Amino acid sequence: MTRPAIKSETLPNLLVPSEGFRLGRRALGLGAGALLLPARSFAQTPAPAAPTATIDVDRARSEPIPIAIPVFSGDGAAGQLGRDIASVITNNLGRCGLFRPIDPNAFVGAAPGAATDVPNFANWKAIGAQALVTGRVESQGGDKVRVEFRLWDVLPGQQIQGTAYSTTLTNWRRIAHIISDVIYERLLGEKGYFDTRIVYIAGTGPRDRRIQRLAIMDQDGENNRMLTDGTWIAKSPRFHPTRDQITFMSYANNRPRIYLFDLGSGRQEPLGDFSNLTLSPRFSPDGNALLLSQATPGGNADIYTVDLASRRSRRLTDSGSIDVSPCFNPDGTQIVFNSDRGGDPQLYVMGADGSGAKRISFGSGRYSAPVWSPRGDLIAFIRQSGGTFALGVMRPDGSGERILSESYYVDGPTFAPNGRVIMFWRETPARDSRGNGFSARLVSIDITGFNERQVTTPTDASQPAWGPLLG
Repeated sequence: MTRPAIKSETLPNLLVPSEGFRLGRRALGLGAGALLLPARSFAQTPAPAAPTATIDVDRARSEPIPIAIPVFSGDGAAGQLGRDIASVITNNLGRCGLFRPIDPNAFVGAAPGAATDVPNFANWKAIGAQALVTGRVESQGGDKVRVEFRLWDVLPGQQIQGTAYSTTLTNWRRIAHIISDVIYERLLGEKGYFDTRIVYIAGTGPRDRRIQRLAIMDQDGENNRMLTDGTWIAKSPRFHPTRDQITFMSYANNRPRIYLFDLGSGRQEPLGDFSNLTLSPRFSPDGNALLLSQATPGGNADIYTVDLASRRSRRLTDSGSIDVSPCFNPDGTQIVFNSDRGGDPQLYVMGADGSGAKRISFGSGRYSAPVWSPRGDLIAFIRQSGGTFALGVMRPDGSGERILSESYYVDGPTFAPNGRVIMFWRETPARDSRGNGFSARLVSIDITGFNERQVTTPTDASQPAWGPLLG
């Protein structure tokens, strides 16, 4: 299914700037025509000591930004949509742990009745708000809707952002996610991750006879839908970096193979007819190739790259060991992977051509499931030690190892596109041989180990993969 288009336009600043006002030299694009400028370029330049809602992420972890998000105004059905949009924005910002949405019961006086109204900043200062979001929803006939929003820095009394979006009614949740991303970026200085999707494996039925289906949802757990019917087991889904496409492993017709799945048409096609078991597929950063592992007759596995245009494959490792779970770094020059070439499973980094493999994990235990951060600064991994599993991160050279979460069983880390949050899955042990008590759930956590949260899904869930910003 094709996603509805979203048109955006910049709204004028409602506050008259001082003589010191000047536009910033750099603008960031959002969608078609949206203009995002650095926070100070929208209004008066505050005095050096003036408090402001714009802070860095490190400070927001210890002091979440108090933000007021009244319902967006609107007439008739647009009024309900305004309440729904404000609710999604509130939930997004609250869940990330870096904002503290203020309880609407604490609001003083009425919120601005339209996106063209200037707030009474004294009312918002009185309840401790540092940032304020206002907006309005207008029906434009048929299934069309226009959503205006403004972001205000309450303490100095400045407009930080003003944008209007036009799209179809069915696309209203995306508008809410896009607005959330704008707020996140303008107040924290980093890209947001709310306008994204997660593909994962939905599990149902007894543990020894699990039905495993490919599923997809928005990052907040909404808009869940199944992509496969469960006739065949699906595993290891991964998003294409630029296309509306995923790759995954399927046991269709009892032949484990790598497939490409077009999310728009629902069309599936096998990557190729490999003679042996193929697993661990992952796209290259430019989307032109696929990394995977292929089993060898001797019980080992090697890493291959497959050019998607020609379908020609090239072997990258031939160590006589089990080399699996390859993942490129963001610029495609290096690959991290898991190998038992040293005796037990550890993490290695090599060049994109397979050269210069070097071990980077040296902690106590077995390492697996490495994935490179989109920022390039960290590698997430799973470590098994002493009968428990742990999610951790380290620098690409193996230094700075930190454990973020430990449990009976955790696996499958995946980074948000801004590199700030990791999602993984956690299992609980079964109480008996029939699998009673067993569950598998998705969990998200900040890269510092802060704000660990379970993600709600309609079924058991595992093997998540975080998609890119929808754009």
